Amino acid sequence: MAEQALPRAGARARTDRQPFGFRIPWRHLVLASIGLVVAYPFYYMVTTSLKDLFEATSVPPTLFPHELHPENYATALSRQPWGTFLLNTIIIASAVTIGELVTAVLAGYAFARMQFRGKNVIFTLLLATLMLPAEATLIPNFVIMGRRYLNLYDTLAVQIIPFLATAFSIFLLRQFFLSIPNELQDAARIDGAGHLRFLWSIALPISVPALVTVAIFAFLSSWNAFQWPLIMTDRPEVRPIQVGLNSFRAEGGSIYHVLLAAATFVVAPIVLLYLMAQKQLIQGVARTGIRG
Repeated sequence: MAEQALPRAGARARTDRQPFGFRIPWRHLVLASIGLVVAYPFYYMVTTSLKDLFEATSVPPTLFPHELHPENYATALSRQPWGTFLLNTIIIASAVTIGELVTAVLAGYAFARMQFRGKNVIFTLLLATLMLPAEATLIPNFVIMGRRYLNLYDTLAVQIIPFLATAFSIFLLRQFFLSIPNELQDAARIDGAGHLRFLWSIALPISVPALVTVAIFAFLSSWNAFQWPLIMTDRPEVRPIQVGLNSFRAEGGSIYHVLLAAATFVVAPIVLLYLMAQKQLIQGVARTGIRG
């Protein structure tokens, strides 16, 4: 009897798993279709950057160039001071990333692991700023950073200082620090470690995924910054790469193949950065929601 029951149980298990097995390919098909839709603009950008003008403006567009024209990249590079734009962007993005990491680590740790009067009220007000669009603070920041007060107009500093702290980064690290077991802090306190020692020796080493996530978001935001640098800068010597790309678009007009060649090498560093830090980024986002 027992021997007959075993095959029946196995058959029942296979029957139960069968519908789930049929659902997996459909899920993969849906995900692959969404992935193709998302990836197609990038594919179109890269392939069109290797076409001539006639083929780049043809309707319907060709899926692959009939003849490759890598000289489009040389043409795009020769028409703007991309080296200056790139250097300015790297300086701005690096400074903003480091500053945002410092402020987010200190503020996030204070909100998560320290007790002080008015903490919940201050944190609520901080989160409330996430609901404000960037356009709402554009004019106040322009007045403060402009020639009337700080007189930082048309400098690299004006593109760095307003973005050294963000509510999103503080919130992200605060959630991660809340997931650290209290027993670790109790053990560190018994050994005589204060808040700074616990933060430096214990909290930060186990918070690498969250730190990488904050760094990527900060760097990406600075790399893609356009509206604020466009308003606050006049000279090409201090402008970042996105404003330089806009200037190239205005100059190049309808030379789409050269314009997309410039867009390709502007986007490429960010894509490479994401591919290198993809694992830490996913871990950081996933683990920050463990505790409220």
